[in-house]
Amino acid sequence: MTCAYSEEYLSDAMKNLGEAVDYAVGSCQIKMDDFFALFVASGVADQFGRGVPKIVSGLSGTELVWEVFRKSGVQRTFPEPQDDYDFSPAYWCGWILAYYQWCSGIPFRDIFAHLPAGALERLYPTLHEASEEKCADTLNRMLLRAQGDSKLKIQRVARNFTQKELADRTGISLRTIQHYEQRSKDLNKASGATLSTLAQTLGCRMEDLLEIDVHEPQAD
Repeated sequence: MTCAYSEEYLSDAMKNLGEAVDYAVGSCQIKMDDFFALFVASGVADQFGRGVPKIVSGLSGTELVWEVFRKSGVQRTFPEPQDDYDFSPAYWCGWILAYYQWCSGIPFRDIFAHLPAGALERLYPTLHEASEEKCADTLNRMLLRAQGDSKLKIQRVARNFTQKELADRTGISLRTIQHYEQRSKDLNKASGATLSTLAQTLGCRMEDLLEIDVHEPQAD
């Protein structure tokens, strides 16, 4: 497992993102999806995901919300800072998101694109007392299901190519194209030459073909 940053910051990161979501939703009356959108747009999510000490550990949850709004350029009046937090559903959502992003290394923007707040909140009754590892496995499964068609297939269909036509145009075997589209073979690990050939043939960037790096959870 490749973690996003040093484990020494993880406890603070989980606590602070939990507090931030609780304060945003409970005290500021902001919809959770709206807060997550600002979290990403402000750039704070990227800093948090890299484990920047000031962001994951140096700010309280309340201060993290203020930082998100300041960097987003959104002006508003905030309630008094919150000091006491219960383990509310909103708190748990932030808390487990921080853990999942840390252990998976998946950027927050990609997590939020496939796991809306409502889906996360619905996990609270059954998972809020479960281990972090079990929660992460559940989120992995949800993310895998939510991705739908592979990015290669989406780009191919958009150009009205059949798999065979794409294979003929690129010189990549039909079976390999099929494996990439079914995700039974990881396109992210393909050679630069393969990615470049596919991207040039499809008229897109190589980055447009790369999948979110979600690892299939191990069977119990």
